[in-house]
Amino acid sequence: MAVNALETKAHELLGYLSPSKLAAVVQLLEVMIHDENLIDDGDMLSPAEAKAIAEADEWSKHNDPIPHEQVLAEFGLSMADWEKMSREP
Repeated sequence: MAVNALETKAHELLGYLSPSKLAAVVQLLEVMIHDENLIDDGDMLSPAEAKAIAEADEWSKHNDPIPHEQVLAEFGLSMADWEKMSREP
């Protein structure tokens, strides 16, 4: 069977699966790909992570960056606190 025919058949069969069975197939494919060293886990983003990054990128196009000191202050921390935390193991 040609690659295009296999892809068409795979898409057709996946369309019949319930969401839970589809999730199981996705997990199986991820394991198979990982076992073949075709992907690097460090480079994979979840859909939620990819969405959050896209939203942050869009936000940054229309807003000034927030200074690190301001973010720390919102948590009741100072740069001295940050320096201390970054040195601790």
